[in-house]
Amino acid sequence: MKKQAILLAALSVAAAEPALAQDVVKIGHAAAVTGPVAYFGKDTENGARMAIEALNARGVSIGGKKVRFQLLAEDDAGDPKQATSVAQKLVDAKIHGMVGHETSGTTIPASKIYHAAGIAQISPSSTSPRYTQQGFNTAFRVVANDVQLGQALGRYAIGNMKAKRVAVVDDRTAYGQGLVTEFTRSLHKQGGAVVAREFTNDKATDFSAIITRIRATKPDLVFFGGMSATAGPMLRQMKQLGMNVRMMGGDGICSDEIHKLSGGTMADSQVVCAEAGGVQGQARAAMDTFRADYKKRFGIDVQINAPYAYDAVMTMAEAMVKAGSAAPARYLPVLASIQYTGVTGPIAFDARGDIRDGTITLYTFKGGKRSLLAVTK
Repeated sequence: MKKQAILLAALSVAAAEPALAQDVVKIGHAAAVTGPVAYFGKDTENGARMAIEALNARGVSIGGKKVRFQLLAEDDAGDPKQATSVAQKLVDAKIHGMVGHETSGTTIPASKIYHAAGIAQISPSSTSPRYTQQGFNTAFRVVANDVQLGQALGRYAIGNMKAKRVAVVDDRTAYGQGLVTEFTRSLHKQGGAVVAREFTNDKATDFSAIITRIRATKPDLVFFGGMSATAGPMLRQMKQLGMNVRMMGGDGICSDEIHKLSGGTMADSQVVCAEAGGVQGQARAAMDTFRADYKKRFGIDVQINAPYAYDAVMTMAEAMVKAGSAAPARYLPVLASIQYTGVTGPIAFDARGDIRDGTITLYTFKGGKRSLLAVTK
């Protein structure tokens, strides 16, 4: 009898486990949380974590059943090969949806794995057009892409900064190359000229040869396609070599970290950057509240993309609720046609998965801190 009771108890536990598993909705997140741009990766992870905590505090039912959300966070180190390994690990863990990756260079190869598994992926930060041009019905993003970024930066460089002669540098990543390409197209449309074209990589530390060649062309502006971990040392070496020209770039350099990474040599208003998103008017109240809550929760300020990671999770959860299921095959069509208002503004996707009517926010830096210049389309 004792053995029979133990067996019946074991069978009862085993029978309960699938039901318990259905109560948990697993959301994956991947970004570089180690390495030179770990502050960006941790930023998006924190944003996703805040959303998970908010959903669980609220209590969410999907298909008439209470669920608990769980974040499965992985480090892809900003490396494309590691990103694909992480993607497969998350697929094997049977995530219901994916938020990430952080950079275009990691998001694009990983997206093939999520698509093969039929899992929805929303990137809160990747801007390369290639990500959503692959024809994957699983790929979405909640930020503007490099076409929109490049156009806005080109217009601002010519119209507001009065720069006619521009030197361009990219870090050979998918993000850096794509951004420089779109900026150059916009610059030429506005009547500007590229007077120098240089390349580096995202691990480089010595830019003296590049800067010397650029200095000889006497540019009004240096446009850099890459991250602040590279741009900061480049600014420091520009100063050392007597080149006090302005720098412009995308969201990769739009962090307060750039001042620290420049060794404090970056002058006020020397750098102009663009965030691939942004809100204005009454919508800023929700963003301000999010930033205050983020600082209270983590003890640090938002870098850039935490609110977009937050909204990516929330948008995915909303699609699940409306579909009555956390199964990707069930909620994917709902996600594709979703209309959701988050802390970053209205979220709706076009046929490719790009956000509709994406905004661009332009910043400069004063006293080592970002200072708003303009919000534009």
